[in-house]
Amino acid sequence: MFARAIFKGLPYNELLPLVPPFISTLGHNSEAAGSKSDFEEVLRLADSIPELHRFLYLYDCQRLVSAIQECAKELIQIHGEFYRTFNLESFFYPSMKHEDGLRYSTSPVVTKLFAFLSFLFIRMHSLLDYTVKVAMEAEKLPTNFTNYPKMSSLNAQYGDRKRLGLNKEAGTLFEDCTFLVNIETLRNHIIHNGLLDDMPKAYEEIKDGVAAEKYILMPDMTDGHFDKFRNRNLFYGREDKINRRLPFLVTEFLGRQAVTLRAIAEGLRRRHDL
Repeated sequence: MFARAIFKGLPYNELLPLVPPFISTLGHNSEAAGSKSDFEEVLRLADSIPELHRFLYLYDCQRLVSAIQECAKELIQIHGEFYRTFNLESFFYPSMKHEDGLRYSTSPVVTKLFAFLSFLFIRMHSLLDYTVKVAMEAEKLPTNFTNYPKMSSLNAQYGDRKRLGLNKEAGTLFEDCTFLVNIETLRNHIIHNGLLDDMPKAYEEIKDGVAAEKYILMPDMTDGHFDKFRNRNLFYGREDKINRRLPFLVTEFLGRQAVTLRAIAEGLRRRHDL
């Protein structure tokens, strides 16, 4: 849809074979072994490569879309790795027979589980930022390509969604809702304030010598924010088991991602009469 909007009225398919492959990769991709000065030389080819500036800007937009694709793949992969580790690896090594009752473990395996959890919430927030950037470019598509245009979204983050026409749209990643506040709260805590547990641990309910249930607790949250009293914000009174909720959380997030991208594409189509 970006290509159709940027090259509206121009023979894109006829122009594309005239563009050297390095135009799309230089400055974006490790396959292009070039420097900043090499890219500056590329800009001097505008007279010999038809619509060079349009192609450069299109590839910049495609890089943002690619970032969303790769980040979503990471989210799905790490989600799977969390449950592979949670279900198949022993929380404590060497394995031993335990007495019946509730026990917790802190171990390298538990450390890995919490690392996966942290990465998941951080990557969800990355997708929020990336999607705002894509939406902003779609809504502020340049019309003048006599020069290589600067992207409107260069410094944009999720908080800049208020500048978008899609802001607060129901069902999207831009909706004002507890679900997305929850994601922001978890990410900000992990990045700025520390771990999700003062001593990360995983629990096992032992019955007849085997683990009948395993779980990891998450702090109590209300309306998307941690329950807090002065310096304390990691309370566990509700016994919220994140391993039970995580699949639904990831599913809702990716569902909202798909709805948002469809809305961005539809906005491009409508604004540019495509």
